[in-house]
Amino acid sequence: MSNRVEALARPAGRRENAKEAAEPPLEPAQGAGKRPDWRLTLLKDFGQGALIPLLILLVWQIGGEIGWISRDFLPSPLTIAESFAGLAGSGELLHHLGVSAGRAGLGFVVGGGLGLALGIATGMIRRLEYLLDPSLQVLRLVPHLAIAPLIILWFGFGETSKVAIIVSGSFFPLYVNTFLGIRNVDGQLFEVARSLEFSRTKRLLRLVLPAALPNILMGLRLSLAVSWIGLAVAEFVGSTSGIGFLINEAKQNGQPEVIFVGILIFAVVGKLVDSAVRLLESRWLHWRDSYQG
Repeated sequence: MSNRVEALARPAGRRENAKEAAEPPLEPAQGAGKRPDWRLTLLKDFGQGALIPLLILLVWQIGGEIGWISRDFLPSPLTIAESFAGLAGSGELLHHLGVSAGRAGLGFVVGGGLGLALGIATGMIRRLEYLLDPSLQVLRLVPHLAIAPLIILWFGFGETSKVAIIVSGSFFPLYVNTFLGIRNVDGQLFEVARSLEFSRTKRLLRLVLPAALPNILMGLRLSLAVSWIGLAVAEFVGSTSGIGFLINEAKQNGQPEVIFVGILIFAVVGKLVDSAVRLLESRWLHWRDSYQG
């Protein structure tokens, strides 16, 4: 009886200390804090993601072989593969792909670079936000493909108009996401920077850009995707080279298998570029403790 009374009278702090001593310390989860392997990222991205396309191709090929699908309407995957091999072997496909990649790259560098620079400027300087952001937001709501006829009217059917269409599309995703990323930086970090007497440049490079990097990379992915879409539209009109020209010429010649080759090139190259940015995210943002599913 006396033992029970002593146990009840024991201070709460002493009982808690005894409980903590009895429980083993929690070990960190296996793999916590480790940087994800880029090879594993690529394997998950392409390996698991290829299951549904492979299943569709299999059903597609079987449907064409047994006559369920008209080959004039939808050529079989093997026919498309033969057309791809012929275009690749002649060097024609590589030529058109190089031209398209050059246009998309130049348009993205100009448009995305301007978007990144203005996003940083308006995010850091409120007066610039008041001056520039309202006009930019109005322009953002205009579909960039809707102004393509006006760009062609101004610059003709040459390379300038094609690059300008890509620039108009790639600008806004990086601008908006960079601006939002900077404005979402924790305000207490700026107080720490002031107490450490960081210069404006040091505060931008050491504090703001690293904290806004997730938004900037998301804007990068969106900007690259829109650049690729703008490229297709630009090459459909008045072009003499590029993947879009290849598709348009195949339409006029009644070659659906070549059209599918062009579509496949757009899809695969776009996916490769997007996966490259995702790989950068996994390497640069490994410190994020976000939900991975």
